[in-house]
Amino acid sequence: MSVMDNMMRQHRWALDERRRFLTELESLALRLRRDAQRLHQEIEEESGAGRILRQSGAPYPVFVEPLIERGRQLERSIAEIEIQIPEAREAAAAAEQQVRLYEATQVQRSGKPSASGGRASRSRRVHRAAAIPRYASYFGS
Repeated sequence: MSVMDNMMRQHRWALDERRRFLTELESLALRLRRDAQRLHQEIEEESGAGRILRQSGAPYPVFVEPLIERGRQLERSIAEIEIQIPEAREAAAAAEQQVRLYEATQVQRSGKPSASGGRASRSRRVHRAAAIPRYASYFGS
């Protein structure tokens, strides 16, 4: 394997890692949003049971306070992840651009596509398919 092949392999690996990280962040954000919705419903159910207590002047039943705090923590976590997702997208786009640059350089130097050129195109196809909701479950999203 030549130095250029090793560099290509390294950049493809970095690209795959960044894509994987982005996918994990997006799935984590989705899971946390679902958890927050379930928690909100649970709070509504529990506070509904405590309406009699609130009518007497108590703000919330004691057992609802931990649920409310957990909801706040979920919201903070979702906000942090929402900040990280665009950064991860930018990093993945930069890595993809770097791989394309190295592929073009290799084609220009050798006059033919790299031996693993099909792998990169398959990787792009899988990434595009994972973005389609119909196929997302097949690709771990």
